[in-house]
Order: sequence, then C-alpha cells, then structure tokens
Amino acid sequence: MSTPTPFPVVRDANVVKLRSSARILKRKAVSSLRVSVGAFNGVSDEGRATTVLLHMQHAFEMLLKSALNHKRVPVFDKKTGRSIGFESAIRQAQQTDGIKLTEEEAGTLRAVDAMRDDEQHWYNEVDEGILYVHARAAITLFDDLLQRVFSEHLAEHLPLRVLPLSTEAPHDFDFLVDREYAKIAELLKPGRRAGAEARARIRTLLAMEAHAEPETKVSDKDVTRVEKGIRQGKARAVVFPKLSNVGAAISGSGLEVQVRFVKKGGLPVTYVADSDVDAAAVRTVDLQKKYHRSAFDIADKLGLTRPRAHALRTHLGIDKDPNLTHTFHFGSQHPVRYSDHAFNEMQDALKVVDMDEIWQAHKALGRSGTNAPCTQPGCSTM
Repeated sequence: MSTPTPFPVVRDANVVKLRSSARILKRKAVSSLRVSVGAFNGVSDEGRATTVLLHMQHAFEMLLKSALNHKRVPVFDKKTGRSIGFESAIRQAQQTDGIKLTEEEAGTLRAVDAMRDDEQHWYNEVDEGILYVHARAAITLFDDLLQRVFSEHLAEHLPLRVLPLSTEAPHDFDFLVDREYAKIAELLKPGRRAGAEARARIRTLLAMEAHAEPETKVSDKDVTRVEKGIRQGKARAVVFPKLSNVGAAISGSGLEVQVRFVKKGGLPVTYVADSDVDAAAVRTVDLQKKYHRSAFDIADKLGLTRPRAHALRTHLGIDKDPNLTHTFHFGSQHPVRYSDHAFNEMQDALKVVDMDEIWQAHKALGRSGTNAPCTQPGCSTM
C-alpha cells in the first residue's frame, strides 16, 4: 500500500473546535483506522486479520478517548496517572452526553475487542464473512461517532483511492454464524485431525457473544465445552443461545453499505447450579457465584463508607441494572448481591468522578425524602 495522503484540512463553518489533546487522539484514531482498512483490502493474507483487528480496536480506543477529552470527561486514573482502559472508555462514553454509545454500539466494540484479544494473546480463526461484517459495522460506527461528536464525516479523512471494504454484499448475520458452526462441526468429524483449527474458530464465535454480554471473556474451559457439545451434535442455537439475540441491519450498496448490529428476540439463557450440567457449553451461570458481593463488601474494598458507596451506586444506576445486581429469596430473607462487573464499574468511576460532589448531591436527595434508605426486613442494599 502506498504512503497515505495527509489528512485533509476541513474548512467548514460547522467544524468543531477541539482541544489539542482531543485533536491528537482523533488523528491517531483515524490513522489506525486507515491502517485497518488498508490491511483488510490488502492482497496478502499473512497476518491480515490480526492487523485489521488490532488497529480497528486501537482506532476506537483513541476515538472514544478523543470524544471524552473533548467533552472534558477525565480519562486518567487519579491514583496511577495512566489513561483508562478500553472497557472503561466504553462505559464512560455510554454515560456522556453528546456521545451516548448505545448498548448495540458498545456490543460491536466489545466484540471487536474480544476477537482482537485472542488474536493478540493466543490465536483464533476469523471467517472472512464474519471479519467483513464486523469491519463494515466498525466503519459505520466510526462514521456515526465522528458525525455525532465532531460533526465530521469519515470520507473527509480517507484518500479518494480507497475502495469499498468489499465488492461482495454482506451476508445475513445468522447465515454467517450457522455457516461457521457447520464448518467447525465438519472439522471435528472423526479422522479430520483439525481440532486446533476448530477450536480457533470456536474462540471467534465465543468472542462474538460480547454483542449480547458485556462481561464476555473467552476461556479455554468454554472452548472445551463448546467443542464437546458440537461433537455431540447439539444445535447451534443450543450451544450459542446468546448469538440468537444478535442481528445485523444492513442497508445501502457498494460505497454506501452500512452495517449496524442490533439486538433481537432470541432464546433465553438458562441458569443452572452445576456448570458441567450441559456439555453444549452454554455459558450457564451459578447466580450465587456471579452475584457474590454484598454492598458492605464492595464499600469496604473501595475504601468508602457504606452511605457513600450507596450514593455512588445510585449515581451509576447499578441497583437498577439486572446485569449488575440480583435479589435472592431465601425464605423471609431477600439479600441483594452484586457482580464483579458492578464492583469494576464503581472502581473505574472513582478514578474519574468527584466523589464529594456525588455525595453532596445524594445527601440533598436524601433530605428531600426521595432517596430514603431501605428499612424492610431482609433488605441489604446499603
């Protein structure tokens, strides 16, 4: 690929005036995106998917931090002095006016990041159709965010010679997943001796569950359970129920193709006590293991008083998020417990928010009677 042309200077009445740090971060984001696009369209397959995913993830981390910096949201950990990580940037962008990442947009970024993580730290095998639909969705989202935050279009930052990402229209998401699942089943047939490739492809499908589950982590234990389930002839919807909740809305053609991942109705996830009950590798969850933290435990580990921890939970909306908290029912007792994800959100928030301001606002609500503490028997949200 030849040397990229310099970024064009956009002179428009609507151009957004940026802080110097936000401008530098945005330039880095666009630069990484250009490398990712160039790698996708490259003629060499050697290391192609790795380059696409690594630079695509980096492009979005820089873009999110540029947007947050532009909105004057702190992006540095107060204790370490280092910038926040990708997941923290996503969560901050979901909460920041003028950015407001949707759950579907956050899912797209997490899926790209999960695939990148395996490419960088182990290995996976990404089907061409799956790589395309995620790359195209990433391009669409990158353009959406540029317009939403900076009033710019991606086309302003790409040289005229750049072609569409693909001359082939993207396939339906369910078709791509079913096709990949069939490939894996074929690789696992007796006598094929293709287990390593099959497991690499399984890792990609597991990573794609990040579209529906923010806490998705690809573990070797999950891969093994999936492999066993496929060998037993289990249906794809049984082995990967969360992917049944994900679809892709595709519009336009040629240069105008846009892909946005969307959530749809799908099979429910079954929670069971024994993680080995189903060899189909459905990511079953022991609720008492997932939601194992009490409000007191979180407060103590964060170094907060219990009332201040409650104020922070209220500020972040944690007690209203079923992915972060669960109320158990043991006879007359109804203890409330929290997941590690809830703890991480609070820990990340403490790095960038002013806890004194949150506490003062919370005390004002308490005095007005709109935020009275729970006093019911068995209630332990404080």
